[in-house]
Amino acid sequence: MLVKGNIGLIKDIRSILLIQLGDIGDVVWATPTFRAVKEAYPQANVSVLLRETFGSLLEVDPHIHRIFEVKRYRGNLIKKMKEQIRFIRTLRQERFDLVFDLRLDDRGAFMAFLSGAPIRVSIIHRSLWRKYFFSHLVAPPSSDKRIYGAVEQSLRIVREFGIDTDDATPRLCISDDVMKHVRRLLKKEGLTDSGRWITLNPFSRWQYKEWGYEKWVKIIDWLWEEYGISTVIVGALEERNRSIDIVKKCHEQVFNLTGKTKLSELAGVLSLSCLNVGVDSAAPHIAAAVGTPTITIYGPSEWLVWAPLGETHSVVTPDRDCSPCHQKGCDGSGTSKCLEELTVDKVERVVQGFLDKSGILIT
Repeated sequence: MLVKGNIGLIKDIRSILLIQLGDIGDVVWATPTFRAVKEAYPQANVSVLLRETFGSLLEVDPHIHRIFEVKRYRGNLIKKMKEQIRFIRTLRQERFDLVFDLRLDDRGAFMAFLSGAPIRVSIIHRSLWRKYFFSHLVAPPSSDKRIYGAVEQSLRIVREFGIDTDDATPRLCISDDVMKHVRRLLKKEGLTDSGRWITLNPFSRWQYKEWGYEKWVKIIDWLWEEYGISTVIVGALEERNRSIDIVKKCHEQVFNLTGKTKLSELAGVLSLSCLNVGVDSAAPHIAAAVGTPTITIYGPSEWLVWAPLGETHSVVTPDRDCSPCHQKGCDGSGTSKCLEELTVDKVERVVQGFLDKSGILIT
């Protein structure tokens, strides 16, 4: 069924599954949709299906009944198949009435179909076979109408069913236990939770989004020399060695939490910092969702779509007219010239502007 316009809320819904198999930022940006669905169906159990390990970000979200994670099973083919079948059976035990697949990937379509829900909704895609996996397909916006703000990527789907929210701000909840663990970790590292430090994320899954590491060294040293503000580097375990290289080159005070936190704990660390500065990756989205101001460097990717929204969030973009080009590096190189040419001075000016206005320097 092609949905054309709002068809209104569907009655007698008791169990709903929202599938979001995107990256961490996609999960954060979908939180207003999770909230909107629960507000529309307060009597229903609203569950989510995410990629492995991402569930800790939502483990205390009051709008979510249950979190399912798609895992990468280990072992031979037979063992993997058994584990997958067991997972599907667990999913179907929830007896979902309604499923929304919030992305266009193949796995989400298969999971929606295998859930057993009679009403399965996603957005139309050029893949012809998708229509066989869903009962309802929402028409995408016309090609001349761009969607700004990543929240809209999922809200546009549920709106066609009369579901919306007055609060489209992504928000993450952090448990008391996680915050206690984070404070112990900070104390062990020699930090307090006074907020007189910033978090810095120099890393991305994609090299073409990264800024030169030697430039981050200059930013770290400048923050301490000019303002007496410490820097805490955050990132994933696989980025640990690169973070160590940055720390070794710094002359001033810097702390390294890269690889030392799971996602919920990273959210806790970010919530205690006075500012997050970094590249287009998961950290700025998480920081914004826990109320921490952000300054994010964007090169080839579209900041109008993906940057955190609000007066407390800023972006730094290159001066090149070709940015954003939406390419994965220049000429297939995997690196972006626009970011290579982005100067330290330009980033420092944006950080300085925030510090001058925030009042942090006089606390």
